Amino acid sequence: MDITKQKILVTGADGFIGSHLVEGLLDKGCQVRAFVFYNSFNSWGWLDTFPKEKLDKIEVFSGDVRDPNGVRKAMQGMDMVFHLAALIAIPFSYHSPDSYVDTNIKGTLNVLQAARDTACHHVLITSTSEVYGTAQYVPIDENHPFQGQSPYSATKIGADRIAESFYRSFNTPVTIVRPFNTYGPRQSARAVIPTIITQLLNGSTEISLGSIHPTRDFNFVSDTVDGFIAIAETQATIGEEINIASQQEISIGQLAREIIDQITPTARVISDDMRIRPEKSEVERLLGSNEKIRRLTGWQPEYTLKQGIRETIEWFRDKENLRRYKWDVYNV
Repeated sequence: MDITKQKILVTGADGFIGSHLVEGLLDKGCQVRAFVFYNSFNSWGWLDTFPKEKLDKIEVFSGDVRDPNGVRKAMQGMDMVFHLAALIAIPFSYHSPDSYVDTNIKGTLNVLQAARDTACHHVLITSTSEVYGTAQYVPIDENHPFQGQSPYSATKIGADRIAESFYRSFNTPVTIVRPFNTYGPRQSARAVIPTIITQLLNGSTEISLGSIHPTRDFNFVSDTVDGFIAIAETQATIGEEINIASQQEISIGQLAREIIDQITPTARVISDDMRIRPEKSEVERLLGSNEKIRRLTGWQPEYTLKQGIRETIEWFRDKENLRRYKWDVYNV
């Protein structure tokens, strides 16, 4: 299906993946309404960094996904919604699980309810590879069991299952999109790749990390965005849960070495106990299958990890970008 000229709502448009998705949809010729989190600073997150000519093409809607009335208003007149708004930091979910239930579960419910009340013909709900927990087999396909190893992942499991129920109960045109670990320019400081890069670029030769033995499956953000759009353009994806994965895995220690070698080869990693997850909460291995998305959409990743890391480092080398990050504190 050609989504050119479609009216599309992106929740979480002010965030990392959301802001890149807005750009990708603009490049496709879509009419984008960007749902950003209302705040008294009138901040639009990463959208504030867009040039004026790009911002002029976007309709910005400030609200809160926890508010059903605002969500319903934002959905009016939309052909499609990409729902990315969520609380995602795992350590903070240990501290404030209630807020994750309110945002991730109720926020998703609000989007689904609003979709029933409008003419929206495709609802893409953003999941996470964390719902699988530590791999019971690899590569992890969409039939893999779910395991809530953190309050964050538990709320995303809940949101996914509510989305499934709306498809099965009300024929709501839902697709559950499940990206594995996305990285790239604009990623939150709480993620491991920005953590390593910002410490190195600020002159540190001892890089503080938590556990370095777990493995992850990393997608460069452009590949993740292309996956979202490919799924949206394919009617066969409605009613499905679909991984976006590179189907390559690397340990956090090996990842750190790759980044260190590109910036400061003499640096070393040191363990910071504050950054280590509780033992039963740590997801030890993630390696996703991308067979389903390839089969349904033809999508495949364009970036190698080395290429993606190189582009990410170059973005952080811009002092205007680097100064936004509090590299010397642990960002929960």
